[in-house]
Amino acid sequence: MRYYIADTHFFHENLLGNSDFSPRPFKDIYEMNDVMVDSWCSRVKENDEVFHLGDIAFHPDYEGGYPEIFQLLNHLPGKITFIKGNHDPRSLFNYLKAQDTKGKFSFHDVGMIQKLNHHQFFLTHYPLLLGISKNSINLHGHIHHSMVPLKENINVGVDAPERDFLKLKLPFGAPISENEILELMGKKREHLQAEKF
Repeated sequence: MRYYIADTHFFHENLLGNSDFSPRPFKDIYEMNDVMVDSWCSRVKENDEVFHLGDIAFHPDYEGGYPEIFQLLNHLPGKITFIKGNHDPRSLFNYLKAQDTKGKFSFHDVGMIQKLNHHQFFLTHYPLLLGISKNSINLHGHIHHSMVPLKENINVGVDAPERDFLKLKLPFGAPISENEILELMGKKREHLQAEKF
């Protein structure tokens, strides 16, 4: 099974509490990390693939926190492909590559393309404006608590409003399965059509 997620921001203290940008109701970064790790582990198996669309972590100790970030990511089940976000420094990717002796991780700077159910998915961190397209969908992150009002854009971030369209309520930090992506596409299209009237 393939899964998608973005904007985990592991260890990012500024997102806790009553932040206007992205409030996360946890007492500290360790509680936030534990919730997201548990949510991930409840869905993803070792032979699954997870596509993380950027903003992996932001450790308060910067490069000194890379070993702790690696330990957390290495513990997560599944093979993980990382697409670089604006909070993902090149040095973090280089560190993760150097530590990854099992081939668990792969990396893309800008994005990648996948096919699923007669659709072409553009996986990026930043949302793209694809224009009118019948079968092209942009899976992205970057925008916290906001939704691009286009049916061709699906935000897979941990705090994306599109998650509310799913019939099954996902726990905070859970990756979204490829089947749920198809469900989100249909529900978002219905939502946007209803808003026009």
